[in-house]
Amino acid sequence: MKFRCNKNSILNEISITQDIISSKNTLSILSNVLLEANNNLLTIKATDLKIGFETQIPVSVEESGITTVFCDKLLGILRTMPEGDISFSVEKQKLIISSENNNIIFQLKVIDAEKFPSLKSISDNNYFTVPQKDFIEMITQTSFAVSDDETRYFMNGVFLEKKENSFVMVATDGRRLSFIKKELDSIPENMESSIIPVKVLGLIKKLAAGEGEFLVAISDKTFFIKFDNNKIYSNLIEGQFPNYQRVIPEKQEQVAVISKEEFLSALRRVSVLVEQKSKRVLMRFYDGSADIYTEETEIGTAKETLSCEYSGPDFTMVINYVYLQEPIKVMEEEDVSFKFTDPSKALTISSVPEHDYFHIVMPMQV
Repeated sequence: MKFRCNKNSILNEISITQDIISSKNTLSILSNVLLEANNNLLTIKATDLKIGFETQIPVSVEESGITTVFCDKLLGILRTMPEGDISFSVEKQKLIISSENNNIIFQLKVIDAEKFPSLKSISDNNYFTVPQKDFIEMITQTSFAVSDDETRYFMNGVFLEKKENSFVMVATDGRRLSFIKKELDSIPENMESSIIPVKVLGLIKKLAAGEGEFLVAISDKTFFIKFDNNKIYSNLIEGQFPNYQRVIPEKQEQVAVISKEEFLSALRRVSVLVEQKSKRVLMRFYDGSADIYTEETEIGTAKETLSCEYSGPDFTMVINYVYLQEPIKVMEEEDVSFKFTDPSKALTISSVPEHDYFHIVMPMQV
């Protein structure tokens, strides 16, 4: 195998594969990335047995071939190489990497590609189209609310289901919930509800340009997606996702509307004196105003008063400030609304005007 390509074009792709590969895995071949040069294209593959990734980039191929090489060290080498073209060749079970003028030469041991696990695939007939812009927005509005508690593995991903002619995405960690729904015409009638690991959704968001369409398929407990020159799949999380409908309040009597940027700025300042283990802030709504403040600690207190649209009774609740900050940061509208009925019951956060998403946060005990 022998080929030449620009440093940055291969560096970008190898950076992605390193994000996928599990450094903890004892099987050494899974720490490798597969490189196949043919017809002036370089095919790059990586897998940790749960997630698989394949992409192609144009290169100048002098001799076709295939091999696998330790991804972490390949990435380190590429990062240190000067700008310009890099030459790659396999000789005597080693990948030779050299600079344009051959004054820099690295040699990396390779492992035969036959030992590399096969990536999953599915017939093209199983794919349906989803606008990239819509799917990326769904990921943005939900992925931060996924649980990181591995004992509740069924909440370690984002729940995706079909509701009539709509895609619904939901994420929860048991203390908050994020919901978004998009109307789509192309969803197959028999689409299975599934729990998609947040890692693969983050990878999709990182790689996609947000223009055009994704090709999506869900089959055999696997999520498949194709776009541009990329093919990605991920094992689905097995288990019963919580009944999120029970958490959504049917009616909330009180509504407060505040400027998004003013609220985030105030929250950022007040959080400087928040006790970082509990992350508790207090919010008080009263006639035309809202206070955001901290509890008394050994360090001190912080308080900021904002103007808001509110005419209900005096109302105070205790909230984890991160659960306020994360959903509001991803809203695009200028104003945000808070809906509530009781200090111990769910707080609903929406954009103004209301969009096709909302976020629910459970208050902490006073």
